[in-house]
Amino acid sequence: MLHEALDEPIPGGARLAYIFGSGLLFLFISQVVTGVFLAMYYVPSADHAHTTVAYITKLVTSGSLLRSIHAYGASGIIVLVLLHIGQTFLYGSYKGKRELLWMSGCVLLLLMLGMAFTGYLLPWDQKAYFATAVGTNIASEVPFIGGWIKRLIRGGDEMGTLTVSRFFVAHVFLLPALLFAFIGSHVFLFRKAGPAGPIDEDSLTPKKPTEPFYPRQVVMDVGFTLLLILGLWLFAHFHPIELGPEANPSDTQYLPRPEWYYRAPFQWLRYWAGPTAIIGILVIPTLIGGLFFFTPLLDRSPERRPWRRPLAVGAFAGVLVGLFTLTMLSYHDDAVNLSVATKLLQQDQATEEYMLAPFQPESSAGTLAAANVALANPLAAKGKGIFEQQSCNACHGDGGTGTAAAPKLIGISSKYSAQQVEGLLKSPTAKMTAGGMPTPQLKPEEMDALVAYLESLK
Repeated sequence: MLHEALDEPIPGGARLAYIFGSGLLFLFISQVVTGVFLAMYYVPSADHAHTTVAYITKLVTSGSLLRSIHAYGASGIIVLVLLHIGQTFLYGSYKGKRELLWMSGCVLLLLMLGMAFTGYLLPWDQKAYFATAVGTNIASEVPFIGGWIKRLIRGGDEMGTLTVSRFFVAHVFLLPALLFAFIGSHVFLFRKAGPAGPIDEDSLTPKKPTEPFYPRQVVMDVGFTLLLILGLWLFAHFHPIELGPEANPSDTQYLPRPEWYYRAPFQWLRYWAGPTAIIGILVIPTLIGGLFFFTPLLDRSPERRPWRRPLAVGAFAGVLVGLFTLTMLSYHDDAVNLSVATKLLQQDQATEEYMLAPFQPESSAGTLAAANVALANPLAAKGKGIFEQQSCNACHGDGGTGTAAAPKLIGISSKYSAQQVEGLLKSPTAKMTAGGMPTPQLKPEEMDALVAYLESLK
C-alpha cells in the first residue's frame, strides 16, 4: 500500500506547481469534518435554522471558530480550484489521453459551486435569504421549464421551510455523495494516466527522468496543507464570519449581494433584461462552459507550451480577465452609487448590532405547550387552522412566536381578556392598521375558535 501511494513516478521531478490538488483534497476533508459538527446543532426549518446558527455562533464553545473555518474553507476551495485549473490549462496537462481526467475536474468545479450555493442559504439570515431568492429567480428565465425548475428548487412558489430542507439535503447528502464519487474517479484517472510533467515533456511518452512522489512532493504538499490550516485559523480567529438578523421576506428594501465568487455572474446578469435575457443567462454561459468542458477534444495538438498555444491560452485568459473585471465592476458600482452604498452600510451595521446582541432563544417550550393545549381543546384546535388559513402566521410566526413584521402573540391572554382580543380583531387600533393588520371577515363561531386559540398561546 505504501508503494502504491508514495512511489508514483513524477516526470521531471517534484514541483510546487503540483501542490494545488492535494490542497483541494485537504480542504474538502476539512469541509466534511466541520460540516458534520455544525450539522449536530442545525435544524433545517425556516423557524429554527437562524436560531440554531445563532446558537452555534454565540454560545457553543468554539462554535464561531468552527463555522468560520467552514465558511472560509468554501472560499478557499474556489480559489484553489481556479489555481488548479489554471495550472493544468497552462501546462497543457489535459493532453495525452487525459480527456476524462479534465472533464471530471470540470464536473467537480460545478459541484463545488453547487455546494457553495446550497450552503449559503442555510443560516437563513437576511443576506442569505435575499441572495438565494435572486439566484433561484434566475432559473425561471429558462424557456418552457424555468418555472418548474424554480418550484423544484424552492419546494413551491415561495421560499420557506421546504426550501431550507431541500437545500440542506442537497448540501449534506446529494452533492457530497457526487463529490466523493467524482473525487474518487478523478484520483483514479490521474493515477491511471500518470502526471503529465513539465510543459516541455511529451504527455504520451514521458522522456524526462522521474522522481518518486515521496519524499519531496509529499513534503511540499504537507507544507502547503499546514499553511492552509494556519491561514484558515487566522481568518476564522481574527475575522469571524458574521450572522445577520433573521430573514424577513416582507423587507422589500433589502439589497441582496452574493459572496465574492458569485459577484461576476451577478454583475453579468445586470446587462441582460427583457427578451435578450435568455442570451445572457443561458446561451452564452452554456457556450463558454461547453467549450471549456470539451477543450481536450478541441485542442488535439501535442504542443503543451503556452506560447505555442496562443488561441487556447488567449481564450482562457480572456475568460479569467472577464470574470475579474465583472467582479470589480460589481463592487465599484456599489461604491459609487451613494444610495446603494448607504443602504449596504446600514445592512452591515444591522449585522454588527445583531452579532453584539445576546443570544435570544426561541419560545419553543411555550409554542409546544400551546400546541398541546390546542390539541386538548377542540375549539382551539379549530382556531389554529383558522390562524393559518388567514395567513396570520405569515407576520406573527408559526405558533405566534412573532417576527420582525409583527409582535409575538404568546402570552396575549395575560394582557387582554377574550372579549378584548375579539374587539382588537374586529376593530384594530390605528397602529395595528398601519402595520398591515387586516380585519378578518369571520363567522361568529370562527371568531370564537380563533380567540380560543390565541388564548391558548401561553
